[in-house]
Amino acid sequence: MKLNIAVFFGGESVEHEVSVISAHQAMEALSKEKYNVIPVYVAKDRKLYCSDLLRDLTNYKDIPALLQKCTQVDLVQEENRVVIHPVHTGLFHKKELSPVDVAIPVMHGTNGEDGTIQGFFEMLKLPYAGCDLIAAAAGQDKVLQKHVLENSGLPVTPWFWVYGEELESKQDEILEKANRIGYPVILKPACTGSSVGISIAHSDSEYLSCFENARQYDAKIITEKVVKPMRELNCSVLGDTFRAEASVLEEVYHTEENEILDFEDKYMGGSKGSSKGAKSAASGSKGMASTSRIVSPSLPDGKTEEIRSLALDTFRALGSSGVCRIDFLMDGDSGKVYVNEINTIPGSLAFYLWNASGVSFPHLMDRLVELALDRERRRSRMIFSYDTNLLSSYSAPAGTKASKLG
Repeated sequence: MKLNIAVFFGGESVEHEVSVISAHQAMEALSKEKYNVIPVYVAKDRKLYCSDLLRDLTNYKDIPALLQKCTQVDLVQEENRVVIHPVHTGLFHKKELSPVDVAIPVMHGTNGEDGTIQGFFEMLKLPYAGCDLIAAAAGQDKVLQKHVLENSGLPVTPWFWVYGEELESKQDEILEKANRIGYPVILKPACTGSSVGISIAHSDSEYLSCFENARQYDAKIITEKVVKPMRELNCSVLGDTFRAEASVLEEVYHTEENEILDFEDKYMGGSKGSSKGAKSAASGSKGMASTSRIVSPSLPDGKTEEIRSLALDTFRALGSSGVCRIDFLMDGDSGKVYVNEINTIPGSLAFYLWNASGVSFPHLMDRLVELALDRERRRSRMIFSYDTNLLSSYSAPAGTKASKLG
């Protein structure tokens, strides 16, 4: 009997379109012999939609027109199952679209990768792939993430963080901290991805400009020391805290005029200008797989295994599960390696790293389904509440109306 697999994608984050591409890659990789695949599109207004039309990427050229043809839905827990229901029912509408056995969120950034939708699935007791609520939240919030990594003895670059609103009252103090680290520094919104809102400052005046840019995207701003000369290396990890394996490494590159790997470098192959528009469109449809990279790069003796080991340690320290990608920075002169960040739902689900590791994309998706079901089986054996008799013997204090309690 086939499992019903609902793939959730879209969302209101700045990585909405990247999520659509990643999800379509994942849906294509899910075995049609093993699974009934249900696309669930999360619109930017947080409404959920289902339709076979959502399977065709060309339909997304006009999203409002596409959604007019789709069915807005809700997820409802009925007895021991979760069912997709249409929001609007009538004489000629089905009251139930499909039960769901496993959810696979392929949503990057805010309200998808940060624990929000994971909490929704947990309230429904719906098995889902990837990190749980706590690991997802820690993985998305770079401030929390760096505290966990430091506390676990993992190497991170010199850094500090402040709230964006503190710039007006603590500008001198913030600039002093930046100077103490030493320019150049990189500024990041705490909870975004895909290099959105990230920039490098070489002076106090540039720092203030970069800070203003970053705080448009998040309440917390991180400042880090730039590693120069820098090599950017990534490793994916697949599994859970009980058993996990690391992929081969990749080294990623950015265009010469950019100091950091920006959105176009990641998802459009670094294409610039109208003369390369056709290339950009073709590369964009590949998602993170279009990034300029070398798989299994040549590194100094022992560095490959060091990074793979650090990737597993990072994965476990954050309580991760599913498939993640851990990004590293290596000083090109000293060889010192730093953990940069974890991506708990990486672009294209990092399938290209697993292909190079001998794990096909369909097998990767099978593992995500297995991991989701394994976690739900473990949770079903845990105690989350006690049956008590407290309310039956409770009486309100004299003079207190019960209607005002709570």
